[in-house]
Amino acid sequence: MDEKSKVLIIGATGNLGYHLAEFSLKFSHPTFVLVRDSAFNDPVKVQKLQSLSNCGATLIKGSLEDEKSLLEAVKQVEVVICSIPSKHVLEQMALVRVIKEAGCIKRFIPSEFGADPDRIQISDMDHNFYLRKAEIRRLVEAEGIPYTYISCNFLMSYLLPSLVQPGLKTPPRDKIRVFGDGNVKAVFVKEQDVAAFTICSMDDPRTLNKVLYLRPPGNVCSMNELVEIWESKIRKKLEKIYVSEDELLIKIKETPYPDNMQMIFIYSAFVKGDHTYFDIDSHSGAEGTQLFPNVKYATISEFLETLLEQASISE
Repeated sequence: MDEKSKVLIIGATGNLGYHLAEFSLKFSHPTFVLVRDSAFNDPVKVQKLQSLSNCGATLIKGSLEDEKSLLEAVKQVEVVICSIPSKHVLEQMALVRVIKEAGCIKRFIPSEFGADPDRIQISDMDHNFYLRKAEIRRLVEAEGIPYTYISCNFLMSYLLPSLVQPGLKTPPRDKIRVFGDGNVKAVFVKEQDVAAFTICSMDDPRTLNKVLYLRPPGNVCSMNELVEIWESKIRKKLEKIYVSEDELLIKIKETPYPDNMQMIFIYSAFVKGDHTYFDIDSHSGAEGTQLFPNVKYATISEFLETLLEQASISE
């Protein structure tokens, strides 16, 4: 049996980062977690780190701002996975320098985990959200660092709990706004499943220097389809209020940044079709569920079922 790659996870106290570390350990990879000193002052982060440590993770003190500690951490592994908040994405420039200097990394997975920044059609209105991610891509490629980019589109914890209704925390029971014509499809993937596909991909030669797209069957849905699934679960028809592209654009312009970002992402996915308007080019990308058919994942229908159960408990 091939020896499992040693992995460094950066951002393991975050939501997705924690699951990445969990699945790295679950799949028997020697797992190292970069931890900044301030994390030990946060009870929630301490609990996560203790849990990972108990499962076998090695905690290494350091940060993206401290290149010396970063280099020491990177030299201990073969794979680096970064999962940090989008506003900090450009801080990976230091990480790229360190990976280049270390010379031992056979795969780098930078912090993306969303729509493909090279395919986005809203670059003039996203406040450089995707431009920053594309900038890291170009730097990685220019330095000749082996990579895999993970394009999972929407995480299920984002927008889906409200059925894509900005301002709501739970799905509506009477009226629902449908953006655009309601027929453009977007993609949702549960965080744990994104982590599982990511860990599967990092040693696989089929994903080397490619984008791993996640478009799981059952998780590629239009707004009209989302409404139908929800209606079938609550056994009630909702009143659909269609919001045209022009109306949505006006609302986006009227709403200050960053409060308008949810609507910008909705416009990108459900009006422009940025998750699904293109076919995956086999020379530069691959689809995760086709490469790794044994990975079990949660469907949108199953996720909405849990929301219904939670609502029943709270009533």
